[in-house]
Amino acid sequence: MKNSAGRSELDTMIVEIELTLVSIIQGVALTVLIESAREIVSHREIIFWPYVLSGLFTIFIFWSRAVLHIITVIRWPLEFGHNFLYIACALVEALLFAQVARPQSWFWYGAVFIAIGWVLFVYDLRLIHARIRDSAGPASNRLCEMVRRDQWRNIAVLLPGVFVLNAACAMSILRWPEFFLAHNAHIWLVTAQLAAFGGYLLYVVRFYLKLAPFIADARAEWREKL
Repeated sequence: MKNSAGRSELDTMIVEIELTLVSIIQGVALTVLIESAREIVSHREIIFWPYVLSGLFTIFIFWSRAVLHIITVIRWPLEFGHNFLYIACALVEALLFAQVARPQSWFWYGAVFIAIGWVLFVYDLRLIHARIRDSAGPASNRLCEMVRRDQWRNIAVLLPGVFVLNAACAMSILRWPEFFLAHNAHIWLVTAQLAAFGGYLLYVVRFYLKLAPFIADARAEWREKL
C-alpha cells in the first residue's frame, strides 16, 4: 500500500512539473510574440498581421499537444530528454516569433521548429510504449492504442507535410524575392500556413474529444494496478 501511494504521488508530481514547464516556456514565447505584435500594430503594418495570428496558432498547438500528452502518457519517472526537447522547441519558437516582419526568415525558422517537434514525436514513442507495457485494462489499452496511432500519424504524415510547406515557402521567397517581397505576394504563403495550422488545431481538439472518455478510466486502472 505504501508503494502504491508513493507511486501515485510521484505520478502527480511529474504531471505538475510538466504542466509548469509547458506553461512557463509558452509564456516566454507569448511574450516575444506580443512584443513583435506591438511593433507591427504601432507601425500599422497590416500586411504582417496574419503572421501574428499564425504565431498565436502555433502557441495554441504547442500547448494543446503538450497538455494532451501529459494527461495521457506522462508518469514517473521523469524523462529528461523529453523535457529538454520541449525547451529546445520553445527556444526556436521564440526566435520564430521575432521574425514576424521578415517572411523568409519566418518560414525558415518555422521549418526548424517543426523539425524539432518531429524529433520530439519520435522520441516520445518510448513513453507511449512504456504506457503500453504497464497498461492494466481495457480503457488503458484503448487509450494507449489511440495515442500510438496518432503519434505515428503525426510522424509519418502531418509533421512532414507542415515541414515541407514551411520549407517550400522559404525557398519560394529565396527563388523569387521580387514577386513575394516587393509585391507582398508572401501574404498567400502565410495564408496557406494559417490554413494548415488551423486545420491541425481542429484535428487536435477533435482528437482530445475522442480520447476524453478513456483518460479518467485509464488513469484509474493505473492506480488500481499499483
